[in-house]
Amino acid sequence: MRFHRSISGRPNSAGRRQGPPEGYPVARRRLAGMGGGSGSAGGERRLAVLAEGQFSFHHGKTAMGVIRYGKDPVVAVIDSTNAARSVAEYLGPRFDIPIVDSFDDALALRPTALLIGIAPTGGRLPAEWRQVIRTAIDAGLDILSGLHTFIGDDPDFAAAARERGLEIVDYRRPPTWMETAVGRPHRPGKRVILTVGTDCGIGKMSVALELVRAARESGESAAFVPTGQTGIMIEGWGFAVDRVISDFVQGTCEWLVAQGEERGDWVFVEGQGSLDHPAYSSVTLGLIHGTTPHAMVMVHKPGLVEHDFDHVPGLSAPIKPLPEFIRVHEEVAALVAPSKVVAVALNTSLIEDEAAARRFVEQTAAETGLPCDDPFRFGPERLWRHIQAAVDAIVPAVVLAVLPSG
Repeated sequence: MRFHRSISGRPNSAGRRQGPPEGYPVARRRLAGMGGGSGSAGGERRLAVLAEGQFSFHHGKTAMGVIRYGKDPVVAVIDSTNAARSVAEYLGPRFDIPIVDSFDDALALRPTALLIGIAPTGGRLPAEWRQVIRTAIDAGLDILSGLHTFIGDDPDFAAAARERGLEIVDYRRPPTWMETAVGRPHRPGKRVILTVGTDCGIGKMSVALELVRAARESGESAAFVPTGQTGIMIEGWGFAVDRVISDFVQGTCEWLVAQGEERGDWVFVEGQGSLDHPAYSSVTLGLIHGTTPHAMVMVHKPGLVEHDFDHVPGLSAPIKPLPEFIRVHEEVAALVAPSKVVAVALNTSLIEDEAAARRFVEQTAAETGLPCDDPFRFGPERLWRHIQAAVDAIVPAVVLAVLPSG
């Protein structure tokens, strides 16, 4: 790669990057303390999470992510199909949050904001939820959404919220300032790791967050780079790359990584989609080529054999074998900058027996020849140590390969 590279910002006439225009939002406030309407009063929010009929690890991944990693307390999850159960049944005893039948039941627990907790195919607002949102606004709650349907653009919702001094936050709004990639190099001493995966909604964000936690607990400086709506809610900054115009995805990824490098030495970028997914592969490719990671961590959920998405009858989209998929990722990455998959992170939630899950971890390690573990079930520390050693060993060679000649 011999084109001119520089450190950060926008290219000027000399090909150097200057940074975003003055006033460009380099960070977004996380859930805690966001707002300022009567719902939050500028302080900690108490969240009611709307996940009607979809509180699960797949379509309810926004709800699960905010509950597990968010800074604001969740007081209730609204899902009549799971009413009278507890979130603890999904996420463990630390999350003893009631799942209630209706918004009225949630309102009794004094929430200050309603968070849309699903990530449906296409990201559209279910029509039957409009009344719940309007009722929440009338009750004085801020509205927080990561859907492709922007709640704040709805004239009825916007007027009602404005009248009551409330805030509607659409976390998927794209940046107003966008540019194409220029081949920005990573800062010296920084290590950039991208989580990639065999399917959507299997834990790429969660793996990155678990590895950040393990890195920090080991004494390293680590940062999480959010590239989706749930990560932005948790971390307080970032952009949802699936809302960025395709020409500018790589440029946005370069900017996001630059921000991450200012926040830590080990930069873990949240992956999106899957490289072989018939509907969502483009965002994965843009992330790989835009972040130019030193290394990748492959995330896989045993038990999934086919991509689950809305498609024409008779279409089959099987998930590729791990060794083949790892090779494809490395070949695709090398088209722009060399990168290796250095570990496999499993999500063994579909395997009930712990001993069977451990056996699958061992089998996957043998099959791929890579360190493997389930960071959710068995902790991220062991996987982090392997990744740290592998990346420290390959970074000097990668740096030499991508720096411009002359």
